[in-house]
Amino acid sequence: MDRNAFHKLLAFGVERGVSDIHFEVGYPPHYRLHGELLGAIKVPPLTAADTEAIARMILEDRNIQTDFTRRFAEIDVSYSLAQRGRFRASVFRQRGAVGIVMRLIPIQVLSIEQLNLPPVLAEIADARRGLVLITGATGNGKTTSMAAMLRYINETRHAHIITIEDPIEFIHEPQKCMIIQREVGADTESFKDAMTAALRQDPDVILVGEIRDRETAATCLKAAETGHLVLSAIHTPDAVATVQRYVGLFETDAQDVIRDRLGDTLQAVVCLRLVASKDGRRRLPAVEILRVTRTIRECIRSGRLQDIPELIRKGRDLYSMQLFDQHLIDLVNAGLVSMETAIYASSNPEEFERALRVE
Repeated sequence: MDRNAFHKLLAFGVERGVSDIHFEVGYPPHYRLHGELLGAIKVPPLTAADTEAIARMILEDRNIQTDFTRRFAEIDVSYSLAQRGRFRASVFRQRGAVGIVMRLIPIQVLSIEQLNLPPVLAEIADARRGLVLITGATGNGKTTSMAAMLRYINETRHAHIITIEDPIEFIHEPQKCMIIQREVGADTESFKDAMTAALRQDPDVILVGEIRDRETAATCLKAAETGHLVLSAIHTPDAVATVQRYVGLFETDAQDVIRDRLGDTLQAVVCLRLVASKDGRRRLPAVEILRVTRTIRECIRSGRLQDIPELIRKGRDLYSMQLFDQHLIDLVNAGLVSMETAIYASSNPEEFERALRVE
């Protein structure tokens, strides 16, 4: 496969609005559209030579040399299609051959409103210090949502923003803010090293692409404690699990102290699940939002996390908090999502179905 044919396959995906493109030996290219994985009809199954050629084209732009005949570590890099879009490419080995999955990153950073996210995310982005965690499963819009929050900050205040990503996805153009974007592997050795350096670079806002380990979690906590707004993503299903996961990254004998520190610094947790729209033409975010009030801070410090869901439920009118199931009911009532889709996506399907009937 040559570069022209490869770019045509990418351009087709961009035009159709897909989220991911798969290149695997023995299958034609597959596109994920509105959550469904669909094979390209008029393209023959790819050979090992095809996927290796695609991988080489992706890595050539980054001057990465890899011997595909031997086992190699997974490689995550960005790839640009001129004037059309950018991709986050994951190159890996499977059954002795090379496989590639590419996630489409739109050139334009969409706003909170354009993404159908709750307006309260703008209020959360207005915070001048503390830790904000964006959570959800892979492919549910964490990176896109964080980019929208950075866009809002960039449009509304004068600040210095530092992003640390692996790889860089959205490119943020300067507006009111000065923005530095650093890529792990290309611009810095690790999230930890970049975070430590960022604290000496006069930031107002620090975005960390993902919290993967204890060192990154500890440095994010320190940055939030020292007067910075820190945004980061973590793979957890809901607000309570996010607090549990964050604390659980640390050794058992340190967790009481971490709970205290997290209770002091955490500003909000935004959890995302993408669900199919009623017309089947797009996916919409169902969003759980935890905003850390004085009562919730005490719950985090004391470990009484079981009380948090009810506090979120009761805090909807006053603090614009909401559980997944509350937002799903809104989406059903607005005619945007079918009842069946909402029940499937809900945290507690039986209770959700009863609540929906009451509504």
